[in-house]
Amino acid sequence: MGTPELPRFHHGDFSASALADARGDTTVSVCLPARDEAATVGPIIEAIRVALVERHAVIDEIIVVDDHSTDDTARLARDAGATVVEAASMLAEFGEGHGKGEALWKSVFASTGDVIAWCDSDILDFDVHFVTGLLGPLLCEPDIAFVKGHYERPLVDGGPGGGRVTELVARPLLSLLFPHLAELVQPLSGEYAGRRSLLERLPFVRGYGVDIGLLIDVAASVGTGALAQVDLGTRLHRNRSLDQLSPQAMAVMQTALVRAGRQGLGDQAELVRPDHDTVRVDVGERPPAVTVPGYGTRTDGVDPAGGAIGP
Repeated sequence: MGTPELPRFHHGDFSASALADARGDTTVSVCLPARDEAATVGPIIEAIRVALVERHAVIDEIIVVDDHSTDDTARLARDAGATVVEAASMLAEFGEGHGKGEALWKSVFASTGDVIAWCDSDILDFDVHFVTGLLGPLLCEPDIAFVKGHYERPLVDGGPGGGRVTELVARPLLSLLFPHLAELVQPLSGEYAGRRSLLERLPFVRGYGVDIGLLIDVAASVGTGALAQVDLGTRLHRNRSLDQLSPQAMAVMQTALVRAGRQGLGDQAELVRPDHDTVRVDVGERPPAVTVPGYGTRTDGVDPAGGAIGP
């Protein structure tokens, strides 16, 4: 018996004007985790603000969680119209925190929308259809709770080759351990969206395991029928070397194994490679937002000028 077919859409199915009409009183947040993305974060935010806040009232806020940037990411994001939250100082009782998953988790607290959409902040050819495509099924289809984007991923210097961790690690793992999710085209994509009522009940892996961890947990919580994927066309972004991808691959692998019930795997793992420094890979988790004292009131502590939410 084959795996169930996930609902599928194309970004062209949803125009900004149609979504502005369809959303009713549903509030929408777009959140971007960012670390040293000064080259791209400003134009991405400006495009979203102009098209989906000013021209069409599709979203209510743009949040950037600045993950310890050492460049002008925060200033440029703020100048472009985003609310900037510093990951280092937000939810300080959990530590300063580093990593994509940490930033995503903190954005649940920093944002206020009934629907939260996440986009990576290193996209070179950004178009607002990356956002409208994700939001479309959630604003137009009441039974959809989580949307995963997919796209063609050519290398920046031309030709195919993007998505190496997906094809060599994530897809084989899903086929073996979670075959009901094997149909997903881009299980590790950084463009996805969900209803707050679902996301606030899920744990977030602190590091690069967050994408596959959320995917598996969403399916376990609401079933694959509430999980849709959307074709977002083609996406260009900064391609990483194999040395940089190896820790990410390890985080993905360990997260999937933990979700499959493998015992004895802790929150920290060491990636040992000949002639390279040993890399410590963090696969620990942050708890569901609803279990954190003060959740639901902490958003009042966000300073639009770039402050933090206090304890």
